[in-house]
Amino acid sequence: MSQSKREQDRERRHQRVRRRVYGTPARPRLNVFRSTAHIYAQVIDDTAGRTLVSASSQEEAVSGTLKTGGNVQAAAAVGRLIAERALSAKLTAVVFDRGGYRYHGRVKALAEASRERGLRF
Repeated sequence: MSQSKREQDRERRHQRVRRRVYGTPARPRLNVFRSTAHIYAQVIDDTAGRTLVSASSQEEAVSGTLKTGGNVQAAAAVGRLIAERALSAKLTAVVFDRGGYRYHGRVKALAEASRERGLRF
């Protein structure tokens, strides 16, 4: 199945951003992926190639309280959850990788909610 032009453009933007955004053990990378139905976030240490913590709108902690996983409220809930998990893993500062998406809507809601919970970026 071939990708649409929109998805190809997003992937190109993402690769351009990834050339500069790199997660270290001191400041891992907070990566965001959004689909039409859900939103996903993970904190990644690129030097080790490991995902340290992750959260998504499909998890019971988030999906049980929301009508759908593809809106701004779900993104904010995932942002709060990823921040809590990162702070419990003793990660206070991250670099934000928006995944080639515009910093708007769901991506912005996730970022702001995680900042409110104490994650620095």
